[in-house]
Amino acid sequence: MSLIKPNQGILFMKVGVHANEDLKSIIERKTREIEQAGFALWGYGGGTCHPATMVQPFAKQQLAKGQKIFLCMQEMVSKHFAEPLRAEKYSVDGANWQDIPKQINVLGSRYALAIKDLREEQFTLPLNKTNVAVGLSQGRIGSRYIAGRVDKACLECSDLVEHPIEPSDAVVQISLVAELCDPYAVFLK
Repeated sequence: MSLIKPNQGILFMKVGVHANEDLKSIIERKTREIEQAGFALWGYGGGTCHPATMVQPFAKQQLAKGQKIFLCMQEMVSKHFAEPLRAEKYSVDGANWQDIPKQINVLGSRYALAIKDLREEQFTLPLNKTNVAVGLSQGRIGSRYIAGRVDKACLECSDLVEHPIEPSDAVVQISLVAELCDPYAVFLK
């Protein structure tokens, strides 16, 4: 896969039903948002990809290397039945807030990734050929980090990613890809 190459930064995330909406409907809605607003906000929660301490520093790292950042998503069975409340405002720093464009609906989330070019794409990602790129677990092998309740991470592909996939490799099937865009990750309210 051309976007999976040595030193490439990827944000890995498991996705499925969210705020009582199935993934197919979310993809259709986000595609419309990108067409109408030029970007979409992909909502999420949890601390492993905190906007200010993880995703934004990761984005700066990758941009300094001249790299794009791709959100690589693995479809999973989920039962996220949070209240589908629409966020009205977003903030890069958690202090200064802006209105979310009316064309964008981000539901039932604390945070969001700014994305463009959302597309269905099928490929295998060998997590044991990635490393955590930022934070306290920096350098940890991706397959050891993505375990239990951890379902997302800022990863960097290792030099080994170009080698053929071995039967012992810890692989995940990616089915959805988007490019992250400025402001990369935001707080919602």
